Amino acid sequence: MPDEKKTDNASPAPDIVTFGCRLNTYESEIMRAHAREAGLEDVIIFNTCAVTAEAERQARQAIRKARREHPDKKIIVTGCAAQVKPELFAEMPEIDRIIGNDLKLKPESWHPAQKDRLLIEDIMDVKETAAHLVEGFEGKSRAFVQVQNGCDHRCTFCIIPYGRGPSRSVPIGEIAKQVQSLVVSGYKEIVLTGVDVTSYGHDLPGRPSLGQMIRRVLNLTPDLPRLRLSSLDPVEIDEDLWALIADEPRLMPHLHLSMQAGDDMILKRMKRRHLRADLYAVCERARALRPDIVFGADIIAGFPTETEDMFENTCRAVTECNLTWLHVFPYSAREGTPAAKMPQLKRGIVKDRAARLREIGAAQAEKFMRAEHGKIRQIIMEHDGAGRTEHFAQVRPDHVLPAGELARVRIEKCTGENLRAKIVSR
Repeated sequence: MPDEKKTDNASPAPDIVTFGCRLNTYESEIMRAHAREAGLEDVIIFNTCAVTAEAERQARQAIRKARREHPDKKIIVTGCAAQVKPELFAEMPEIDRIIGNDLKLKPESWHPAQKDRLLIEDIMDVKETAAHLVEGFEGKSRAFVQVQNGCDHRCTFCIIPYGRGPSRSVPIGEIAKQVQSLVVSGYKEIVLTGVDVTSYGHDLPGRPSLGQMIRRVLNLTPDLPRLRLSSLDPVEIDEDLWALIADEPRLMPHLHLSMQAGDDMILKRMKRRHLRADLYAVCERARALRPDIVFGADIIAGFPTETEDMFENTCRAVTECNLTWLHVFPYSAREGTPAAKMPQLKRGIVKDRAARLREIGAAQAEKFMRAEHGKIRQIIMEHDGAGRTEHFAQVRPDHVLPAGELARVRIEKCTGENLRAKIVSR
């Protein structure tokens, strides 16, 4: 089963602490394999995130705690925060080695003969993303497959392009091989992930679109029951992907949008590619094609210069577009980004707006879940006795099933935080 820890005759797997996005989760499994093959046993690897200053702070705090609790283990740090601020981590005596974000995926970086404490290269010079075969994901009921890395856009709040480099895509054939391998290993849900997945294919021969790639992968893996996408740019959904949203039942009816704000002036100051009307148009078109579709969204609260009226525009966009699952981030200034030089809001205002948005998000999620009463849904079981429906709602069935197993359930109750259901068939 996908949830079982794989064992073989190689060295035991090292401890890996992963922060941040789904792409980091995928890359941690690649590093786990490289480190194990290199014989690195008594090590702790920190795969860091740079999306907010808080994520960076949490990583440093966790590193210090690990050194106190495991004085005999070596500590290796990598990820976006290490790539963007290598000097900051180099100053930490707790760390034995620092590996750059591209080099962490190369097996030679983990070889015992590699003695450099600081192994960093210019991420902007990286032009390709190699496919990596990952046989399973420890502790996960679904698997992530990287289809793209890096970003060519320069949103004013975002430091990630400097941690990930330029946009680069994995060839379709390599993605299909990875998905096929995971399906053979027992995974029934695959999540396609990347930094800017809707930019997929621009750098490949023939410039295939994201939708064309997905259609090809699904055709090559007829035994895959469920496919899910990570965050999408609202104005970069291609026509092939729209056709899949309309006609492909294996593509889950759940789109997560990189919304960030619902006010035009703030979106322009963020240097986003979409405006408020584009968000409304995407939701309207998707519901016309697939009426039961639900939306998640990433939203930044308290962006510099945001007035109360601008914030209210974002709140109204959430309810008027009927968004269901919100990921709310209080704005955090990142050194080196244009937004960090803009007039900042007081932290109390930022935190208050984030809390208000989360309240709206909780109400939206509860409204959706209450409307699910009596419906038949398919769930994929996770490790805590709960499962996720096609729409990503959490369900606790009347009987606990093995992680990774699919079942059809009838929704009988909404508790406010999750759904309760009776298993109909397995």
